[in-house]
Amino acid sequence: MPTVAPKLDQYDLAILHALQQDGRMTKVALAERVNLSPSPCWERLKKLESAGFITGYTAQVDIRKIAPVTEVLVQITLSGHRAEDFRTFETAMQDRAEVRGAWALGGGVDYILRLVVSDVDAYQRLMDDLLADDRLGIEKYFGYIVTKTIKTAPDPLPPLKG
Repeated sequence: MPTVAPKLDQYDLAILHALQQDGRMTKVALAERVNLSPSPCWERLKKLESAGFITGYTAQVDIRKIAPVTEVLVQITLSGHRAEDFRTFETAMQDRAEVRGAWALGGGVDYILRLVVSDVDAYQRLMDDLLADDRLGIEKYFGYIVTKTIKTAPDPLPPLKG
C-alpha cells in the first residue's frame, strides 16, 4: 500500500526553501530562518527527510575548474515502443557514468539525456557504443553541445505565505 505523504504547512515549506538556498546551514540557523525553536525545527526536518521530501545533501562542484569537460544534451528516439524496450533502455542508462540526467518524454522524442564527457570525441565514442548495442534499440539521436550554462536552479516550491 503506498504511503501518503504528510501535508506540508508553511513551516515545512520554509524549511525546504531555506535548505534549497543553503544546505549547509546549522540547525540553529535553520530554526532562526523559519522562526521556530531548534527542537521543533529539527523534528520537522527529520520528518521531511523520512517522508522523502529531502532526498539528499550535495555540493555543487564546478567540474570545469578541475578538468575540461563537454556537456551534451541528446534527444533519443527508440525504434520499439513496448514497455520492455523502455525498461531495457532506462536500465542501461542507469549504468552509464557519462549519463548525468535522463528524462522520458511524451511526444516525438522518447528521451533527453544530459551527458558529461571529456570532449567531443568521447561523446561520439559513447554514442557509437550505444548505437552498436542492439538491445537498446536506438533509432535516431540528435546531440547538442552546451556552449554556456545560462541558469541552473533548484525545483520551485509553492510560494511561502507571509
